[in-house]
Amino acid sequence: MASKLVIVAVLLLDVIAFGLAVAAEQRRSTGHLIQDPGANYKYCAYDKDIATGYGIGAFFCLLASQAIVMAASRCFCCGKPLSPGGSRACAVALFIICWLTFFIAEVCLLAGSVRNAYHTKYRSFYEDNPPSCETVRKGVFAAGAAFTFFTAIVSEVYYVCYSKARETYGL
Repeated sequence: MASKLVIVAVLLLDVIAFGLAVAAEQRRSTGHLIQDPGANYKYCAYDKDIATGYGIGAFFCLLASQAIVMAASRCFCCGKPLSPGGSRACAVALFIICWLTFFIAEVCLLAGSVRNAYHTKYRSFYEDNPPSCETVRKGVFAAGAAFTFFTAIVSEVYYVCYSKARETYGL
């Protein structure tokens, strides 16, 4: 039988990661081109950088969640074999999907956090060529949140299927 403690811990970490990823999307940095009144140049001014912290927090919560599931299931490949049948086949498919969605979510969260933390430090003395105030594209953290949600669902079902296949084998 699947451990309720593992299921609750993983679900809690996944919900926190999802919430942080959504918060990061809402609080992305924005940059504005500012004309310096004392000199003849333009520069980029950015608002607060809280989204980077939210993105990194989501990254580590999802990482911890995945580590707990993989430790509890012995990463599927370690330990004694599982009983043949539908539960094992389901566990194999979900294991692969779980890692795929996890990888995509982590890449989105990490890339969004790194890009959000980068702020242009350039000034431009030319009116026709102002500096670029690029920021994180809208939707990067949202994609991370969506794949965090998919990872949460798939990892929970994977763990239950794995536990069922282990239980029927008599381990």
